[in-house]
Amino acid sequence: MSKVAVLGGGSWGTALALTALRAGHDVALWARDAAAAQAISAGGNPRYLPDIGFEAGIVATTELGEALAGAKILLASVPAQALRSVLESASPHLPAGAPLVLCAKGIERDTGKLLSGVAAEAAPRNPCATLSGPSFATDVARGMPTAVSIAARQDELAAELAAQLSTPAFRCYSTTDQIGVEIGGALKNVLAIAAGATIGAGLGASAQAALVTRGFVELRRIGAAFGARPETLMGLSGLGDLMLTCSTAQSRNFAYGLALGRGEDLSGRPLAEGVATAGIAARIAEEKSIEAPIIAATAMIVGGRMSIAEAVESLMSRPLKAETD
Repeated sequence: MSKVAVLGGGSWGTALALTALRAGHDVALWARDAAAAQAISAGGNPRYLPDIGFEAGIVATTELGEALAGAKILLASVPAQALRSVLESASPHLPAGAPLVLCAKGIERDTGKLLSGVAAEAAPRNPCATLSGPSFATDVARGMPTAVSIAARQDELAAELAAQLSTPAFRCYSTTDQIGVEIGGALKNVLAIAAGATIGAGLGASAQAALVTRGFVELRRIGAAFGARPETLMGLSGLGDLMLTCSTAQSRNFAYGLALGRGEDLSGRPLAEGVATAGIAARIAEEKSIEAPIIAATAMIVGGRMSIAEAVESLMSRPLKAETD
């Protein structure tokens, strides 16, 4: 087996490092924080994965060069909005030709680029792939059954990465529709905030179901505009991830929306990628003349420009039309 390097010492980076270790690879992990790196090497991540102990074997470090040296597979698990800066810092140490697997879900706020576009600019010597699907870090870290998609434009690369990263409890399906996998992963976070806010505001399960269903229509519209395949959006990284993320407070985005709907203090909450993605997703939909009222309303709520009550009134008073239009 080969060396796998993971960029990011959060819950997802740690869980993926454990998966690679269980797949038989040598694993190195880069974390910004020295205490986190020391804890991960010792078999724990108390800040991000409290109460979960795991097997030792991950070599965690704060030195990018040490983590990346000799790696054959690179897993980037830093937040979407930090990906460019981390890759630029890592660029002198990235082994040329080693595939770079993007494991965050989002759209770069400043440029509107998908993360594969960011990677193409910041790490041009490394072929890019994307890992996404219905998966919570705590479940993966505990070794619970999980299935995800791994996408790369080259079929052989996607299939090889799926084979290298799969374990008896972590099943990877390969696809060449990288855009579809990225769109599904990014937009489901926005819709999860909306779903959480619906429940938090006491609007009921019927409203939640309607919002998620109609939100998925918007996700498919935006995906189609980018060239995503319909079957990808109906798969693990689209509908599957949407179902998981919009149904439980174990999702950071749903939990953020829940707190938003309840009127709770949002400062100091764990990172919810959908907060940064909402505004750029709404802008992209507007620029491409895509009808996406739920995403637009979510962006306005997150930005403090619309209340949940105003959003509900706006959405419910839209002109009636056929469901499939």
